[in-house]
Amino acid sequence: MTRDDNLADVISGAVREPVQAGDIFVVTSKIVSKAEGRFLNAENREAAITAETVRVVASRAGARGNVTRIVQNRQGIVAAAAGVDASNTPEGTILLLQEDPDRSARELASRLRDRFGVDVGVIISDTLGRPWREGQTDCAIGAGGVRVIDDHRGAVDAEGRTLEVTAPCVGDELAAACDLVKRKTSRVPVAVVRGRGDLVGSMDLPGAASIVRDLERDLFRLGTREAFEEGYAAGVAAAENLT
Repeated sequence: MTRDDNLADVISGAVREPVQAGDIFVVTSKIVSKAEGRFLNAENREAAITAETVRVVASRAGARGNVTRIVQNRQGIVAAAAGVDASNTPEGTILLLQEDPDRSARELASRLRDRFGVDVGVIISDTLGRPWREGQTDCAIGAGGVRVIDDHRGAVDAEGRTLEVTAPCVGDELAAACDLVKRKTSRVPVAVVRGRGDLVGSMDLPGAASIVRDLERDLFRLGTREAFEEGYAAGVAAAENLT
């Protein structure tokens, strides 16, 4: 995949079965970045991470002198290394995420709808870690024409109780499920979900940016060490104001 390739043409040319209304294309973010020419020189990776960072969540030095940075990037996503990717890229290069993953997803969904003549949705997925849990899973970082939150609040459960907080993030669920098909080393960057046409709708649906929790409601906005240091500094400042 190169900047000169039209991603919609590449995807539509690779599809071997008729596309149906309501199909959802889950596309690995890497090929979207490649199609958008988001390459940088690999020597600038640390500088690129810094440039893409708007807020540091946690930073830890590793045993080999490397530093792991968990940050919130310019797209609002909390991720290791701001989503700057050094794997499966041409020698000597790294990849940045799309400038606006939701916009990229909507543009791709619109082109695919034109080519196939039916309404389809697009989810752009990327690999993220999770608090409290080992390993990584794919999550939705961009969405076009597909509902990413299946809000059940106000409905009732099987026992007749009103649901107050149940709102499955189907965007992330679909991204993770499709990674079971695409995998990390099989060079399959796109999977198609069929059977959830109820999630496909207008291009005005909220994108994946709506999945990111506001800082005011984020109970885990900082790493443990960073939260302690922030609280300690606040306590020192308060004590100085009393003297």
